[in-house]
Amino acid sequence: MSTTAGLSPAPRTRGPVVATVTVVSRKTLVILGVLTLGLALILATSAETGETTFRLAADSDFVTLPELTVPSLRTAWILAAVCALLTAESLRRYVAGRPTPAWAVIAFAVAWMAGFLTWASAGGSVPVVGLLAGSLALAVPLVFGALGGVLGERAGVVNIAIDGQLLLGAFAAAIVGSATGSPWAGLAAAMLAGALVAVVLGVFAITYLVDQVIVGVVLNVLVIGLTSFLFSQVLAPNAATLNSPPRFPRVPIPLLGEVPLIGPIFFRQTVIVYLLYIAVALVTFALYRTRWGLRVRAVGEHPKAADTVGIKVNRTRYRTIILAGAIAGMGGAFFTLVSVPQFNREMTGGAGYIALAAVIFGKWDPVRATLAALLFGFASNLQGVLAVLGSPVPSQFMLMLPYVITIFAVAGLVGRSRPPAADGVPYQKE
Repeated sequence: MSTTAGLSPAPRTRGPVVATVTVVSRKTLVILGVLTLGLALILATSAETGETTFRLAADSDFVTLPELTVPSLRTAWILAAVCALLTAESLRRYVAGRPTPAWAVIAFAVAWMAGFLTWASAGGSVPVVGLLAGSLALAVPLVFGALGGVLGERAGVVNIAIDGQLLLGAFAAAIVGSATGSPWAGLAAAMLAGALVAVVLGVFAITYLVDQVIVGVVLNVLVIGLTSFLFSQVLAPNAATLNSPPRFPRVPIPLLGEVPLIGPIFFRQTVIVYLLYIAVALVTFALYRTRWGLRVRAVGEHPKAADTVGIKVNRTRYRTIILAGAIAGMGGAFFTLVSVPQFNREMTGGAGYIALAAVIFGKWDPVRATLAALLFGFASNLQGVLAVLGSPVPSQFMLMLPYVITIFAVAGLVGRSRPPAADGVPYQKE
């Protein structure tokens, strides 16, 4: 038996053929179903009638979008039906062994929130620009903190001390900004303060191999105590000279600031917000597209292998968490140089822990963590807006809304989330 010249018969395979089975989590399906059922129950038991008006423009807009007025209950039911269809699509994909795509989850979130807002604001007017712009403002410290958390944990160091970095950054920005009369000096001081907390974290967690979670919690408590003491003993008696920092003014970006709806939200902001946009882009690019980012991810995933090829593991971790602390410190400066022109006790309100939740929800990715922080900022601002509109939702529920969404996001919507393999594991060179 001959074969064609230049060709050889295909080799026979031996042994059993291994089939790959993809396991699809049903968490997303369950969450979508529960939320759809909850919205339907709210609408079925509600007696709210009238119309809801959505204001899509600010008073200072060059081009003003018209208001959108819709019948409240009918529109809410239509949006609930859209949620039901998206849930059915998620069920179909789950039965077929395919995950729910991101576009379906995003569309569901938009439809559900629009339906809820339409019902909750019946007979009133929803300031869409104010709602979204306020959400961005509340999310700015969370995003800075989340970026610091992503960098630290990508390098293998659990940064529980984000809240302490935010708080000390706010304190330093208030004092230095007040003493110098320059918000830029206050911003630089905030970055140094955040980096200082990171250095202390590194000394105990990297050099002396102390449990990183314990060190982080202790540092948070230490910073709270230190800043509270200095506030009562130093800042309060000298408020005019040491606790009256100048604020960063809003700087509209030409042309972009005039774009309807988007411009007033994103491009009529302060310098710190524009620095936030740059920080997200730079951290994402550096982490995935540079040699430095490859080394950071290597020491977070397999430090021994990184050490074998000549990477200084602990030195890389030190440098990364110091950078992370400086970035988190910028978020602290936002409290005293933009939001409130003075420092107050515990003014971060535990924002560092919400930022840490955004890191987990975002699966240790800068962009995803930023989106998670924006979600938490939206939840925080929503309770204030609905309270002003006189929503029928109980005020107690509105106060706990940001934390409920945090729990749902981390426990349910995030699905499987794997941290870097060496996250929280000290490295000792043999």
